[in-house]
Amino acid sequence: QVQLVESGGGLVQPGGSLRLSCKASGDSLDNYAIGWFRQVPGKEREGVSCISGSNGDTYYADSAKGRFTISIDNAKNTVYLQMNNLNPEDTAIYSCAADVTVMMTSSILTSMPAAQAMCSMKLGYDYWGQGAQVTVST
Repeated sequence: QVQLVESGGGLVQPGGSLRLSCKASGDSLDNYAIGWFRQVPGKEREGVSCISGSNGDTYYADSAKGRFTISIDNAKNTVYLQMNNLNPEDTAIYSCAADVTVMMTSSILTSMPAAQAMCSMKLGYDYWGQGAQVTVST
């Protein structure tokens, strides 16, 4: 069983940057699918970016492409989400999640790349961090 702790949220002006961290303990992330998800009250949770803990394959939602970068430091058992050129529409609670079954299932799907499948299976994640508030405002 893995425990996830996020850090790095906060208030930033439009055009600014933040880096979120997701530190895992209790198990190695090497065999996990890891995703960053965000949610705004009244809206559906969105898979922003996902990464394979084993091979580093990544996926970005259209809203994140070109601005966000997901990465993993396996030695530190930590996943990062670097967010640049933030805008008010990025305001949300950001949560990291990890799951082995999602990792396994995504690898056998043929309808889409594995990392994309990891983000699409947001209901399949068993382990979640506590969430980090990101507010983009003047």
